[in-house]
Amino acid sequence: MDSGAIRRRPPALGLTVLAASGLLAVASPGNAQAADLCSGRMVRTLSFATGAVQVYKRDSYVCAMTVPKKAAGRRPMSVSVQARGNRPAADIGTYTRYAGPVAVHVGHRCVWIKGSVGSGSVSSGWILC
Repeated sequence: MDSGAIRRRPPALGLTVLAASGLLAVASPGNAQAADLCSGRMVRTLSFATGAVQVYKRDSYVCAMTVPKKAAGRRPMSVSVQARGNRPAADIGTYTRYAGPVAVHVGHRCVWIKGSVGSGSVSSGWILC
């Protein structure tokens, strides 16, 4: 075979890898939903009367989501994350289980996190500096 030739793998190998990864995703127990939520390690929980904001950090990103204390149908919820010097990124709406996740690239900057469920709310001030 000449050194300038392009070497192609049989398509069956690619299909096998794709099928195996799909089976693992379907067959793996646990959080199918967690793949869409915040990743990283939990660094803070900001509790308030009607819920809590869970804060995660991974590499240079901070992710937050607001969860209610009690399941009570649809109600207004929000979460926002602001890196110092930037505008806040927010998720505001009427939800049943959680607001967010909201992820922001923060680098080494402080963040301000806010969350609310119904009439209760929390505001962190500058944290994770």
